[in-house]
Amino acid sequence: MKRKLEEKLEEWKERTNRHPLILRGARQVGKTYLVREFARSSFVHFVEINFEENPSLVKLFASKNPEVICELIAARFSIPVKDGETLLFLDELQAAEPYVFESLRYFYEKRPGLHVVAAGSLLEFMLDAAAQDGKKAFPMPVGRIEYMYLAPLDFEEFLDAAGKKGLVEWLGKYQVGEEVPEALHNELSLWFRRYLVVGGMPAAAKAYLEGGLEEAEREQDAILTTCHDDFPKYGRRANAELLQKVFLAVPQMLGKKMIYSHIDREEKSNEMSKAFSRLALARIVSRVCHTPANGIPVGAGADASSFKPLFLDVGLACHAVGLRLDDFLDEKDFMLANKGEICEQFVGQHLLCSGKEYETPTAYCWIREARGASAEVDYIIQSGSDIVPVEVKGGKTGSLKSLNFFLNEKHCGFAVRFNIDQPSLLVDAEVADSLGRTCRYSLLSLPMYMVCQLKRLVLAAKKGL
Repeated sequence: MKRKLEEKLEEWKERTNRHPLILRGARQVGKTYLVREFARSSFVHFVEINFEENPSLVKLFASKNPEVICELIAARFSIPVKDGETLLFLDELQAAEPYVFESLRYFYEKRPGLHVVAAGSLLEFMLDAAAQDGKKAFPMPVGRIEYMYLAPLDFEEFLDAAGKKGLVEWLGKYQVGEEVPEALHNELSLWFRRYLVVGGMPAAAKAYLEGGLEEAEREQDAILTTCHDDFPKYGRRANAELLQKVFLAVPQMLGKKMIYSHIDREEKSNEMSKAFSRLALARIVSRVCHTPANGIPVGAGADASSFKPLFLDVGLACHAVGLRLDDFLDEKDFMLANKGEICEQFVGQHLLCSGKEYETPTAYCWIREARGASAEVDYIIQSGSDIVPVEVKGGKTGSLKSLNFFLNEKHCGFAVRFNIDQPSLLVDAEVADSLGRTCRYSLLSLPMYMVCQLKRLVLAAKKGL
């Protein structure tokens, strides 16, 4: 499966100011596969060291001299370790001794010509455990490493894996105002529905494309089980029972503000919060934090305690709440059957990783809780110097009361709506909010399947106004 991050890896390979790279992301999003494919296409030699499978190999890194380390690796694997020709891959780095992580600094300082990539799904837990136990700070090679983040397959990567490269190319060329032929709209809408229930976890997507819905469900179940089996690795202070409660609850709470008492009234909220934070460290869940949206950057003043949850993947979320794939796909207007929250998850997981590959994945919403004037906007994004509200509607229509309230409150003149209808641009419309205030704004409506093109299309639409 081709990943968009491959291009960024190639750019990293050619940079003269390159640092050792740490590839971040949840388990089973395809980090190891991506690095192997990158090595196969771009290097003469490849050395892969998995510290979870071979813990004794940490001894190869005992020296602080990268020349000695490379000599030992070459001898152990009978593979040349040459600058510009060899990719050294350190997998499951969290299972190694801290000095292995520290060695990345010496590769940068003394062997900068060697390409080194590391990955670790649970690396954050090793850092967090050291801080919680009051031990000496983990020897982070600050300024000598760089990060890239890998998420599940996005919708366009899913299309490409399905052999629908033509649809991907068409989406990349679509311009605001162009008519979408009904045949293309129907085809893309069908693949969108398939993505919702299959999701972007590579193993589930591959199983669906090769073996059908039942095989995809089997893989989804295995992935969720693996997530659960990882709980004991979250640190000795992690409460497995609470982790399980939160893990099972999040797919049921999509699109809603997180209120811990709704999970279990008998548990203390601060303990539930700690459990959520542990799951967030593993990147199984994420926070869509409330932002006051008073200006750029969009995250300025964001409140981490007021948020809506996202699950790792929309397909896993569907599976976790018991939505069967075949029933989901057979519904003629499936979005009317209380599936709006699933669409919000779909858009959210795409927005989460819509920034630069080296930026920590983030997403924001806007929540106003006031008697007689409460309102909520699903997502808030930044486009140039503008704040742009984004609403997600499960059907072709839906109320925009909260959006209208936000536009009046923040004096915005542009908004985005995702739904399942054809794209459109409503220019300079006058609307009133729940308090009777009126404002004029332009509304870009996009079908869900254009989510990967959001930022490009927003810029184009604003430019054309």
